[in-house]
Amino acid sequence: MTVPGRFGPYGGRYVPETVIPALDELTAAFERLRDEPAFNAELESLYRSFVGRPTPLYLASRLTKKLGTARVYLKREDLCHTGAHKLNNTVGQLLLAAEMGKRRVIAETGAGQHGVATATAAALFGIPCVIYMGEKDIERQELNVVRMKLLGAEVVPVSSGSRTLKDAMNEAIRDWVTNVGSTYYVIGSVAGPAPYPALVRHFQEVIGREAREQVLELEGRLPDEIIACVGGGSNAIGIFAPFLEERQVKLTGVEAAGEGLDSGRHGASIERGRRGVLHGSLSYVLQDDYGQILEAHSISAGLDYPGVGPEHSWLHDEGRVGYDSVTDSQALEAFTLLSETEGIIPALESAHAVAYLVAKAGEYSEDDLVIVNLSGRGDKDVHQAARALGILT
Repeated sequence: MTVPGRFGPYGGRYVPETVIPALDELTAAFERLRDEPAFNAELESLYRSFVGRPTPLYLASRLTKKLGTARVYLKREDLCHTGAHKLNNTVGQLLLAAEMGKRRVIAETGAGQHGVATATAAALFGIPCVIYMGEKDIERQELNVVRMKLLGAEVVPVSSGSRTLKDAMNEAIRDWVTNVGSTYYVIGSVAGPAPYPALVRHFQEVIGREAREQVLELEGRLPDEIIACVGGGSNAIGIFAPFLEERQVKLTGVEAAGEGLDSGRHGASIERGRRGVLHGSLSYVLQDDYGQILEAHSISAGLDYPGVGPEHSWLHDEGRVGYDSVTDSQALEAFTLLSETEGIIPALESAHAVAYLVAKAGEYSEDDLVIVNLSGRGDKDVHQAARALGILT
C-alpha cells in the first residue's frame, strides 16, 4: 500500500462528508487497537473458543486421485462456526465496535453468510443488529434469512435495482449516513472506503497465517499455487496476504463468469471491468460507456457483485495475482464433484475455486502442491443447486 487508504491508485474514500468523521474515528480506533496486547488476546481467545480456529488444512486425497494431477489441500474455512470465513472478520469488527462504544451495528449481505456472521457476533456482544439484503438474495438464501432472525437481527429487504448485494450495500450506506453517530457499519469484504479494505484484510489474514504454518508442517515446503474465489475478495486476500512476498507461490483469484463472459451476465469485475468508483472506493467495476454500474450475475449470491476490493485491482495490475473466471455450469459440476469425492458440500462461491482447479488439472504435474481455500460450506446453496441440477423442480 503506497499511501494510507490506497493500494497503488486504488482505494480511497469516495463518500459523503457526513461519514468522514466516522471513518476517521474507526481508523484511529483500528490503529490504536490492532497491536494492543489485550485486544489481540481477546480476539485470539474468541477465534479459538468461538470461531473454532485453527481450521484444518485437509489433504483431498480422493479428489487428487480423481484429477490425476497435483496434490490438493483444502483450507477448511467451511468448518468455522456459522459455516464460512466471514466470522473471522465480524468478531474482530464487533470487538472494535464494543471498544468504540457503539450502540447499534448494521451490515449488508448477499449470500447471507456475512449477515449470519454479523448477527452471530452482535448476539455474542449484545449489540442490536440490522441486516440489509436484496429481495432476490432473500429468495435464494432463505435458510440464512431464518438464521439471522433467530439470532435476533432485523433483516430489511431491499427492492431497488437488481435486488442483490450492490443494492443492499447502497441501503446500508444510507442508514449509516443517517445514524452515523451511534451506528457501526460492519462491511463484509475488502471493499468500501478506507480503512475497511485494510481492516477486513487484517482480520482475515489468520487464514493465510494458519495455512502457511500448516503446509510447512505437513509437506515441509510452501505450495506451488493457492486458489481462492473472488467476489469482493475477503477470503482470497485472507489466504493470499501472508504469501505475497513468496514470489515462487502462484496466487490465483477466480471470479464468476456466470453464463459466459460474452453473455453480459457475469461477475468478472477484473476481467471485464474498468476503473471506477463503487461503494466508496476506486477499483475495477462493471460499468457501461457512461459509467453506470452494470448488473452482475452469478449462480452464487456471494459473487454476484459488480466490483472487487481495491487491493485485488492493484495486485492484478502489479501481476502478483492472476485472475481467471469459471461459469455457473463449471461451478455446479465442481460442487457435485467435491461432494461425491470428499464428502464435503462446498458453498457455490468456493465451488468456483474448485472448478478452476478442475479446468486446469492437465497443466499440473504430480509433484505440484496446490491449496484451495474452501471459504464456506454449501448448506445455504443445496436447494438452489438441486434445482439447477434437476434434482428438485
